[in-house]
Amino acid sequence: MADPQALHEDALVIDTHNDTIVTHIRRGNINMSGGEKGKRHSGTVSYLRGPLDRTTREQEVQINFAKMQTGGINAAFFAVDVTRAWKNHLSYALDAFGFFNMETTDNNVVIVRSSADIQQAKSDGKLAAILVIENSDGTERSLNILHMLYEMGVRSIGLTHDPTSWAAAGNGETDSKGGLTKYGIALIKEMNNLGMLVDVSHISEHGFWNVMDVAERPVIASHSCCKALCNHPRNLTDDQIKALAQNGSSIGVTFVPRFVDESSPIFERLIDHIDHIVQLVGPDHVGIGSDFDGGGTLIKDATVFPQFTEELLNRNYSEQDIRKILGENHLRVLREAIG
Repeated sequence: MADPQALHEDALVIDTHNDTIVTHIRRGNINMSGGEKGKRHSGTVSYLRGPLDRTTREQEVQINFAKMQTGGINAAFFAVDVTRAWKNHLSYALDAFGFFNMETTDNNVVIVRSSADIQQAKSDGKLAAILVIENSDGTERSLNILHMLYEMGVRSIGLTHDPTSWAAAGNGETDSKGGLTKYGIALIKEMNNLGMLVDVSHISEHGFWNVMDVAERPVIASHSCCKALCNHPRNLTDDQIKALAQNGSSIGVTFVPRFVDESSPIFERLIDHIDHIVQLVGPDHVGIGSDFDGGGTLIKDATVFPQFTEELLNRNYSEQDIRKILGENHLRVLREAIG
């Protein structure tokens, strides 16, 4: 058997979802390098959301630049969920990305504008960050704003969170049978034209099938699990997984305990979700999407990512397939979606 640590360090590792930008701000603008509280003036996120409660603040963050390096994570999707920023969606996103942009300056972190940036960053010993808006209300229902977000480096947008957005019904509205709106259709088409990755995690099932009809490039389910193993509304049915594979997409299996198992959410059960997708559609459409600092608590933090490589080797996955699962599948989707 291959050496797990050596294989992990050599592989390209991509994690397709975290909520750590807002977490760092709500902890008092602590810096992303793993250091102490910053001296930066608080902005929109702080004033709208306030600080985290004391118990949470005393817990360590799950992912930052130092922990990415320790865990061998080469690239991560840094998402800003704007759902709770009612009537302030865009300013909330800009404030969060402004905080993050200043954090990257002295930390050898590359903001990804094309998929080639990820490979170059790994070659140069740097980290890569993909800027993501979770909930397309961050575009304020304007394709002009979408273009400006693209110009500043945003390369993926989640169409919804649990509630309905201007673009589509969220998974919290599944019973209403709502799907894409006219704006949602226009948004997907323009994202395809620009080169932005459409994220279908959180969308209602009816909305999901609308996206499959409209999208002309691969999409991503950045942080989702399998409904066949855990019957939660956020999880994907086998038919949805097959449709994503047919579209050339990828699924980031996530670490949120209630999405992994209803009674015994343990690490081995999380790997079962990877197994299920591979058995259903092969090894080319599954990866990892932690949801660190946003509910992905099944795994301690980013430093333990090598456990994935070790467990996949124990389950007799080939080195080639492990490399796909760790990051190459996500990289292929990014290459086809954003260039």
